[in-house]
Amino acid sequence: MLRFAFSPTHDLSVDELRVALLSYTLSQEKNEDFIVRVDDMDKEKVVEKTEQETLGILELFGIKYTQVLHQSQNVRFHTAMALDLLHKKKAFSCFCSDAWLENKKEEANAVNKAYHYDDACRNLPAELVIDNTAPFRIRITRPDKAISSIDADTIDSFVIMHQDKTPTEVFASAVDDMLSDVSTVVSLKNDMLKNAREIHVRDALGYEKAVDYIYVEPLREDVNVKELLEAGYLPEAISNYLLSLGNEGTSFDMQQLKEMNKETLKEMDARELSRYVGFADVEIGELAKCYISDVATTRELKLKITAIFEKKDIPQEFKEEVETLKEIMQNAPFFEEYEAFENHLVRKSGLTGEALEKPLRILLTNAVDGPDMVTIYTYLKNYLGELTK
Repeated sequence: MLRFAFSPTHDLSVDELRVALLSYTLSQEKNEDFIVRVDDMDKEKVVEKTEQETLGILELFGIKYTQVLHQSQNVRFHTAMALDLLHKKKAFSCFCSDAWLENKKEEANAVNKAYHYDDACRNLPAELVIDNTAPFRIRITRPDKAISSIDADTIDSFVIMHQDKTPTEVFASAVDDMLSDVSTVVSLKNDMLKNAREIHVRDALGYEKAVDYIYVEPLREDVNVKELLEAGYLPEAISNYLLSLGNEGTSFDMQQLKEMNKETLKEMDARELSRYVGFADVEIGELAKCYISDVATTRELKLKITAIFEKKDIPQEFKEEVETLKEIMQNAPFFEEYEAFENHLVRKSGLTGEALEKPLRILLTNAVDGPDMVTIYTYLKNYLGELTK
């Protein structure tokens, strides 16, 4: 079993999407089920609709999962396992106040040392624990040795249950992976300490199955997936770019993504491409492909195509010629080929060369430059009535 976990407190980042893609790809290779877990314990920070948006993005990228689990549904198991650790003296109640802990952290910072909990409450006599009415956390005892090359003091006697008796992220995740029988976790390398602590939790609980961790170097920039999609980058291009990085850490190369997006647009079915620019017409899709050399995203492409059908912004120097051509075209028969169409305009208007091409291009495309006129006519000839209203 492989899983991808996300928190509905923020939009999905490209690093998170990369982990999801690699996890799903690995599940396919191993022929194992793939589940998605929503880490929704921090209700105050949950952003409305973020969960559904993230699940929608995963589906958009072709990530198929057998189940969606919510961490909050496992609270009773988190509590039961924390109690089990207390009974086995592998965890203890910590009555240290926030102010006292903060003071200890400041003392460590003052001498340039990493802060580690000093186990002040670890060996309290039972009567002091029972009679103590102060709020308390539950901490797991620190390991006896290093885990995944991280020393025991760094792993620390960390908190597994908050004062309100809700589980910490690390504890909940460790227990949830046990419950789901997760075998492999793809993780960002900067989560190594978190993962070592999860291993320590499962070891303390007597869980014998080892979870394999595959680490991915994080990208150097925090890029929002939703913003990329809204900007007009295609899921296929984003996916191909992220998977091409493998496990390596690097900068997010927007220029490389643009080039991959262009190639994806070029290879797209013309009718499908036309839908991205607001039509359902093969000819408009083919016309859109003619503009790909100048743009990189579907949003930019849509602006190009939409402009063709908007009210014309005619430079003063071409207004007379444009009006002449418009009148001729409104009364002209249909021509299959551009050459016959052009000859008709020359005969009726007396315009030739650039004197014909420039105002004709403005009339047909609302722009002074672009693809060659033969191409434009090929894909717009059925729209001449609309363009010359």
